[in-house]
Amino acid sequence: MEVKKDLKVDEKKSNMTLENRKKLFLTGVLEVISFNEEKILLNTSLGMLTIKGNGLKMNKLDVHNGEVMIAGTVDSFVYSGSESKHEKESILSKLFR
Repeated sequence: MEVKKDLKVDEKKSNMTLENRKKLFLTGVLEVISFNEEKILLNTSLGMLTIKGNGLKMNKLDVHNGEVMIAGTVDSFVYSGSESKHEKESILSKLFR
């Protein structure tokens, strides 16, 4: 008797590929919060992602598959976890009880 196991897809799977600081490919993007030529803020499956640089443009945005391609000069990208955001909210909520 053969038992089939359901494969669970990791919901927090995300990939990032940076080519020569000029092209950034991302997967696992849930939504685009804001963007301009110097800063892009994304909500990803691993937390908030802030990308800073010059001449940043979103060449590809596939919301259904969570894929984004950004062109321009990338200076930095920083993840801020949802845990730290949650902690800040809980501190503020304690102050205003």
